[in-house]
Amino acid sequence: MTGQTSSTQTPRRIVVAGGGPAAHRFADAMYARGLEGWHVTVLTEEAHLPYDRVALSKALTDSGVDLTLGTASMWDHDALALKTGERVTKINHAAKSVETAAGNTYEFDELVVATGSDAARLPIPGAEHVHVYRTLEDVWAINKAIAELTEKLGRKITAVTIGGGLLGLESAAGTEQLGATPVVINGAPWLMNTQLDEGAGQALGRLIEAKGFTVHGGVFPSEVLSEDGQVTGVLMADGRIIPADLVIVAIGVKPRDELFRAPEGGEQLFDLGPRGGVVITDGCETQVPGIWAIGEVANFGGMCLGLVAPANTMAEIVADRLHGGGATFPGFDAATKLKLSGVDVASFGDAFARTEHSLEIVYADPARGVYQKIVTTDDAKTLLGGIFVGDASPYTSLRPMLGRELAAEPGAYLTAAGGGEAPDTELPDDATLCSCNNVTAGTIRDAVNGCGACEGNAPVQELGELKGCTRAGTSCGSCVPMLKKLLESELTKSGVEVSKALCEHIELSRQELFETIRVLELTSFEEVMAKYGTGAGCDICKPTIANILASQNSAYVLDAGRGTLQDTNDRALANMQKDGTYSVVPRIAGGEITPKKLGVIAAVAEKYNLYTKITGGQRIDMFGARLEQLPEIWKELVDAGFESGQAYGKSLRTVKSCVGSTWCRFGVQDSVAMAINLELRYRGLRSPHKLKMGVSGCARECAEARGKDVGVIATADGWNLYVGGNGGATPAHAQLLAKDLDDETLIKYIDRYFMYYIRTADRLQRTARWQEELDGGIKHVEDVVVHDTLGIAEELEAAMARHVETYIDEWADTLKDPERLRRFRSFVNAPDQKDDSITFVPDERGQMRPATAEEKERASQQPVLIGSSIPMRPRDENEA
Repeated sequence: MTGQTSSTQTPRRIVVAGGGPAAHRFADAMYARGLEGWHVTVLTEEAHLPYDRVALSKALTDSGVDLTLGTASMWDHDALALKTGERVTKINHAAKSVETAAGNTYEFDELVVATGSDAARLPIPGAEHVHVYRTLEDVWAINKAIAELTEKLGRKITAVTIGGGLLGLESAAGTEQLGATPVVINGAPWLMNTQLDEGAGQALGRLIEAKGFTVHGGVFPSEVLSEDGQVTGVLMADGRIIPADLVIVAIGVKPRDELFRAPEGGEQLFDLGPRGGVVITDGCETQVPGIWAIGEVANFGGMCLGLVAPANTMAEIVADRLHGGGATFPGFDAATKLKLSGVDVASFGDAFARTEHSLEIVYADPARGVYQKIVTTDDAKTLLGGIFVGDASPYTSLRPMLGRELAAEPGAYLTAAGGGEAPDTELPDDATLCSCNNVTAGTIRDAVNGCGACEGNAPVQELGELKGCTRAGTSCGSCVPMLKKLLESELTKSGVEVSKALCEHIELSRQELFETIRVLELTSFEEVMAKYGTGAGCDICKPTIANILASQNSAYVLDAGRGTLQDTNDRALANMQKDGTYSVVPRIAGGEITPKKLGVIAAVAEKYNLYTKITGGQRIDMFGARLEQLPEIWKELVDAGFESGQAYGKSLRTVKSCVGSTWCRFGVQDSVAMAINLELRYRGLRSPHKLKMGVSGCARECAEARGKDVGVIATADGWNLYVGGNGGATPAHAQLLAKDLDDETLIKYIDRYFMYYIRTADRLQRTARWQEELDGGIKHVEDVVVHDTLGIAEELEAAMARHVETYIDEWADTLKDPERLRRFRSFVNAPDQKDDSITFVPDERGQMRPATAEEKERASQQPVLIGSSIPMRPRDENEA
């Protein structure tokens, strides 16, 4: 065991060979424990910061997605150095140094090898024409090839994936999302045969075949056929030819253990496993002192495993031991949970019932494609493992109970059999709740009760904060429902009421309040408070009630006493800026605008000396308008055919689009027309939080639709619908809800989705977080929106139809009424007086900006631009 260094000594040098997730986790673990007395150098052959290989499927369908692990700022630490483009080629164990392909030598006191694995390749003729699925470059190449082949051949291409395991199915699902016809060739008789038994594998096969996949099982390929370098098919061992335009091989991985292999004639210092990988102890040490191995290159118990949880555990163990600890590796946790094209799959523990005298309790419904199995000891009490396909809802609560007695008889957990939800399970403190990051239920309880690892040992009462300080739920996310449940349970035990009340004045949740107002047809704040509230209300319930009232009818938002309920921005129908002025954002539906209307905006901006900026939502924002100027500005805009862009409201903001098939040679649908149609349909729709949409005309995704609350991406056969995305501080990629939809069905599904979100989300909750917290997540959304399992589809559509029919432009309506215009005065008692405290100065790029405090002081002595009544003067060359 290596002890911790003293801060007075020369820092001990740690070199990490490899820059994947295991290497990143080790560097992060050292960083978290303190780097005093250490210097860590990470050598990675790739050009990127360490990224999340588990999420490669996202990069396959969206080449712009950022998979970077952790925060890039970590690498700014003086004791951490990340060297990209540096592949370690040799270990000089005697000299305690490594050499790289670039010819550099790095000396070490401790060496951590985290070189991972390579994609296994097929030794068959034509293999040089295939793609593999392992790195960012690999998936980018597949994405590009599908786009180019689709254009070149002028039709939907066929993408064949060889391999029916985790990586193979993930790859095939990605090609399907990119518009290709997916075909899977699997040597085993059923899919995912390493994780699933035959019944589960057959159920999975039926489910994905129903989604348009073709599966060829139980036979191996013998040659990849091509003509003039273009793939034409795959010749099978039984003589069949499977047509193909593109072939991906995803048959597994092999450890990159070449650093541990002796050169020809040299002494073999390291023990290697029969199928590769360097043998390690339970402390992750190799046979050579000071040299450690973690991740997929490490062989423990005769196995190398390419899963994130054991790699993270190994990284933490080495960091712990370098700091003087004695942590040991408990063995591989091979639990797997994933979603393939909307199909839930989970496997954990002794899934194949290999334990002597074990029992298998199975529910199978081939017609529905559902398979659930629990494996227990012969007394049916202790959980040994399980498999779930089609409905994996019990996995979350069962996985932490592995090796423990169940709280109920096993059959009660087979929810697909119609017995209702799985029984509640009280997790012991030492039960692992998050296997990816090895977080126990006890750690979560400590954090909630204020004696854990969170900052200042303060009690944690919010899910986001709990995830941040314990890391639970921050990798694959499958444990988040259980994490939330445990949080609420512990808060209740501590006497902290887990209240869903909107605020101190209203005991109902937002969802309950919405339904109450809808059913009773309440139309005013006073009616709501008289029946369900106390006191005069607050800055939480007032705007929330105003928002609910506005979302249920399209009456003018500032009439009938509703004006005083609104947030500052809604009261002014504009966004207030830091200097007290407002911005003006006219709607530019779909980002399409005529030169004539551009001229109107230019003329208005020049007339009122407004700063102009093109927004990320393809609109033009004009800054610097005083409150009393807003009606004047909007009159000119409304007269020219513009309407409010509602940039100030919790409502639809924009529908971003690319130019689509009208102009772009890659476009397969008219994305601009669809974007305009959607924006004009959902304009003015009030919701719990702002809404953004995007429409892309092909799989190249130029409109960044998957970063929006609702994203629409064109395919050769219609439109794919994605929901629950957003940018901001906690970005989320939208998830596929339905594919290849015609225009009518697409709009129908969006109507239902938006209205269901508006009815059931919490106050100020974006669609991504709402979906995440729904029981069942995207599967529940699909059941409600696509399959109408709640029987409310017609009701949701009717509610949206009422919104569309009764929409009014708030600024056009304001300009018609002199009483409404009285709101837009800087001084109530002096309606004609301007606010002279607002001061602008010229900026460095030919526009104006708000003056700083120092510049305002100077303005009182030497007049500059005040408000917008005096033209801007050029900056004096002697001014700072």
